[in-house]
This record gives sequence, structure tokens and C-alpha cells, in this order.
Amino acid sequence: MDDRTLLARIQELVDEEHELRGRFAAGQLSADEEHARLGALEEALDQCWDLLRRRRAVRDVGGDPDAVQPRPTGEVESYLQ
Repeated sequence: MDDRTLLARIQELVDEEHELRGRFAAGQLSADEEHARLGALEEALDQCWDLLRRRRAVRDVGGDPDAVQPRPTGEVESYLQ
């Protein structure tokens, strides 16, 4: 996945997050449904941002950004713990 595709995916996830919050505010989703989907969106966004940062870092030192693979969600999510 190249940077442009990755940025487009990030935008799709952000758009979905906004749409989800709007549906919850309009009473179309329960709090449990919103919370579950928001959690999944946040994990996917974290994974995308992590991949983009690592691709850019590899490129900055002359490496091949296409060789960088996404890290598992659990690994990305455990950085702050």
C-alpha cells in the first residue's frame, strides 16, 4: 500500500467515525453499538498512522518504504502501556 492509498484509507476511516457519531447523536445507534465500532475504527486508524510514519522514516534514511509491513493491531495498541 503506497502513501497515497494509505492516506485515502485514513480519510475513509475518519469520515466513517464522523458519520457514526452523527448517527449516534440522531438516535440511530445505541451507545454500545457506537462504542464497539468506534473502538474498531480507532484501532484501524492507529495501525494506518503507524504504518505511514514507519514508511516515511524508512524513506528518509534511503530505504524501501514498500518493504514496511503493517504491525498487528495488538502491537500498535500496546505502545502506550
